Amino acid sequence: MADPGMSVAPYWELTFDADGDADPAERDRLLAQAAERGVRDLIVLAHGWNEDRPDAARLFSRFFAPVPGLAPAARIGYAGVMWPSMRFADEPIPDFPHAAAGPAARLALDDVTRHALLEAFPGRAMVVDRLGRMLEQRPREDAGLAEFGRLVRLLVEAPPPGPQAHFAADTEAEGVPQDEPGMFSRPAAQVCAEFAQAAARLEAEDREPFSPPDPWDGAKELLRQATYYAMKRRAGTVGERGLGPAVGRLAEAVPGLRVHLAGHSFGGRLVSFALRGLPAGVRAVKSVTLLQAAFSHYAFAARLPKDPRAGGVLQGQEHRVDGPLVCCHSRHDSALGTFYPLASRMADDDRSALGVDVGALLGSRWGALGHDGVQAVPGTRACDLAAALSGALPASGCVNVDVSEVVRRGGPPSGAHNDILHPELARLVLAAGRIR
Repeated sequence: MADPGMSVAPYWELTFDADGDADPAERDRLLAQAAERGVRDLIVLAHGWNEDRPDAARLFSRFFAPVPGLAPAARIGYAGVMWPSMRFADEPIPDFPHAAAGPAARLALDDVTRHALLEAFPGRAMVVDRLGRMLEQRPREDAGLAEFGRLVRLLVEAPPPGPQAHFAADTEAEGVPQDEPGMFSRPAAQVCAEFAQAAARLEAEDREPFSPPDPWDGAKELLRQATYYAMKRRAGTVGERGLGPAVGRLAEAVPGLRVHLAGHSFGGRLVSFALRGLPAGVRAVKSVTLLQAAFSHYAFAARLPKDPRAGGVLQGQEHRVDGPLVCCHSRHDSALGTFYPLASRMADDDRSALGVDVGALLGSRWGALGHDGVQAVPGTRACDLAAALSGALPASGCVNVDVSEVVRRGGPPSGAHNDILHPELARLVLAAGRIR
């Protein structure tokens, strides 16, 4: 628990592997010490898709830092959820300086990202090396991008016989989970051309690109989005099989403890799936705060507006929270506003690659919570950040909070997706949990 690099105390870490199995020593330490330290409110924060372990620890420390001063009388404990994600070194993270990559470097596989891929997908070194060579060589023959796409699929396929393959879907039709994204089944040249065009528009600040980009300019984005799909699977697995049961054991070990779940990006998916993994009757979760959550805005819906046969895989889970489920969203998040819907649409979507309307996709099941909040859940409230912090948050149900006034910094390709280190967002977690 003692960590000289952490800004707050008492602090614990909960580490899970890709199948949701917890580090038992860390889990048992939290169970034993939370009561000993007299903790009444435990804030649990899960990192997102673009953090390795050192960056995740720094994120936790920076996010938690304002909390003691905001609620000096509260008996608060803090927990950071570590799960096997990875970082693309070319993706900017506000408040975490990294060397900026030039345009050419952003299209190739740098050494840091190569190492991260090897760590995230053990046993697939030959695939990673071949992908790196292809990004450097950009073979001109028609089969080049097709081979690149095949290798990407091979890299990120769920290892059998583990549970991860069952946690990829955000929506289901008549009980059957949605298919995997079309980026894995459509021609790789089309998908890469689509990503290249989207990236060019972002680089040009939404001006029309002066010429069609080379499809190879979108190849690294295909690799990025495919690995994020694997991280999305993992987040659901860790949430339901790992964090949810751990919160259940914590509720049993420390009666009366109030747990507040918060998650950034796929960490938001992780803490949401934790609700589905709670043991029956557990009411310890008093609030959930989703920070730029990277999964479908229909995940909590009982029915999709344009498909009454389909619903969200988390429908009704907001009722497992003995308090509000707060969803932060920002229009400046281009990772969720541009690339997420392009990467998430299914194979049966009949729109052509280069003619796709991103705006239309945002209004469909492929829109993300961090872009426009919870959709199609009756009774969902909406407000801006100032109103939420002035006492407008309801005591239960889904609440969409527009945080665009603070979540606004960051360059291509992710925009403001990682811009969450603001005291206002820490205040929002406290407000959602009624922590004073």
